[in-house]
Amino acid sequence: MKLKKGDEIKVVRGKDKGKTGKIEKVFPRVDKVIIPNVNLYKRHLKARSQSQPSEIITLTKPLPVSNVKLICPKCHLPTRVGYKIDDSKKTRICKKCKQEI
Repeated sequence: MKLKKGDEIKVVRGKDKGKTGKIEKVFPRVDKVIIPNVNLYKRHLKARSQSQPSEIITLTKPLPVSNVKLICPKCHLPTRVGYKIDDSKKTRICKKCKQEI
């Protein structure tokens, strides 16, 4: 997966198109990421006992990686991520400005 925790991203598809944020958690096996305050859903919880009331909570669901783009810290544009291998070191590069990320 080319995205990491803490990367600044922009949503390019879906109901939250255009929103930006930092990646909070990455799920590489399923190719999904969690971004705070993006892809929010309501969940209705039933009361389990008399002391616990029923309530509606807001959940942040994971977004597929294909629906987000990395915002390059150098050129500040949404871009794809490439790799460059120098002296057995693999670094991520911006496909627009060719700078290291």
